[in-house]
Amino acid sequence: MKAFMDKDFLLSTETAQELYHNFAAQVPVLDYHCHINPQEIAEDRKFENITQVWLGGDHYKWRQMRSNGVDEYYITGDAPDREKFQKWAETLEKAIGNPLFHWSHLELQRYFGYTGVLNGETAEEVWNLCNAKLQEDSMSVRNLIKQSNVTLLCTTDDPIDDLKWHKVIKEDETFDVQVLPAWRPDKATNVEKPDFVEYLGKLSQVSGVEIKTFADLKEAIAKRMEYFDSMGCSISDHGLDYVMYAPASDEEVERIFADRLAGKEITKEDAAKYKTAFMLFLAGKYEEMNWVMQLHYGCKRDNNKAMYAKLGPDTGFDCISNFAPGEQLADFLNAVNEAKNLPKTILYSLNPGDDELIGTILGCFQNSDAIGKIQQGSAWWFNDNKTGMMKQMTSLANLGLLGNFIGMLTDSRSFLSYPRHEYFRRIMCELIGGWVENGEYPKDMKNLEKIVKGISYNNAVRYFGFDLETK
Repeated sequence: MKAFMDKDFLLSTETAQELYHNFAAQVPVLDYHCHINPQEIAEDRKFENITQVWLGGDHYKWRQMRSNGVDEYYITGDAPDREKFQKWAETLEKAIGNPLFHWSHLELQRYFGYTGVLNGETAEEVWNLCNAKLQEDSMSVRNLIKQSNVTLLCTTDDPIDDLKWHKVIKEDETFDVQVLPAWRPDKATNVEKPDFVEYLGKLSQVSGVEIKTFADLKEAIAKRMEYFDSMGCSISDHGLDYVMYAPASDEEVERIFADRLAGKEITKEDAAKYKTAFMLFLAGKYEEMNWVMQLHYGCKRDNNKAMYAKLGPDTGFDCISNFAPGEQLADFLNAVNEAKNLPKTILYSLNPGDDELIGTILGCFQNSDAIGKIQQGSAWWFNDNKTGMMKQMTSLANLGLLGNFIGMLTDSRSFLSYPRHEYFRRIMCELIGGWVENGEYPKDMKNLEKIVKGISYNNAVRYFGFDLETK
């Protein structure tokens, strides 16, 4: 029997172990999509206790605590941090087979040197150990990033953001990790949302463009994109229900926009037409500015309306949607492509059943503009577990070129999440190593090194065009 989470954790063959230890573990981390707060990096925050850094804002953990019957008082309520940690420890001991069990123990090993098992009985020991360690200067936000071997990370930022904290970080010569903004214009996309008109007022103010028409909105957005570009942004991200394609004339889109600006409710059909027009415009701007377009879709959000009213979004009440028409995704990409406006694009669906669909669609739009111009994103959210990652990479290998895959991202709000890259790399090496051991791919270590280091780091450096050295 193998030891619990030892140096060969998840690596069952000699080849997998060689690939991980000699190649994957040797390259840095490039985290091109996360949700951490740049202010905390700028101010080099130190956390008072493990609950703050582990449970504050982590809706992955919150969902599991609710599944364990924990009262909301100990999850998002006003319970003391020590009591919240106890409830999480008692929940974790039941999380057999859940990635949170692995992530949590990787984080305890890598950052706190704890090689035991966290459960209800060991919670006091772990609480004291972690809190003592967190008082050390080495555990400030910037030092956590540095010791995780991160070379660059991209936050997620609204078009109206002044990017003040990015500027502070950029001008601080004592911190050499690049922290770049990423463009997330969902509030300008979601025409049907109650706060849409109010948001346009804020966008008008920061852009200096009075928004009375759809043409005005495009002008305001273009101005903000220029500002983001000047701050090093080269990546967009969209959270969509699904990628829709409902083409409409300019006149019709202006009519829909005017109706919404006047406070009228609009139909689902009109919302789809507006979103299509807006996304087509944005895609063209991305290509013009050499930005990468990320499309996240397939999520049905805020399903527990009572809890949404109490806690707001991103609190653990979202689920996979099985309504993501492949025809509309293909038609949208085709329309952008026909206009000669197709940027480098990464496609993520929350529905694992879409893996093969994405694998076939992306193959329709590859060309010599870039190596792997259209990418399937890493297994996302509910899928970033061993099973989901294996499935996503196997599907991509079956239908495309796994060797050009740009690999993992944290998609996290926690500064302790970087071992997710290690978790991914171990799973990737286990998958590839298994193919080699089974005689499905030659044990050509020179070529395997290129593939493993590429997926781990180098492919993303090349794809995004970041000013970094490959390894």
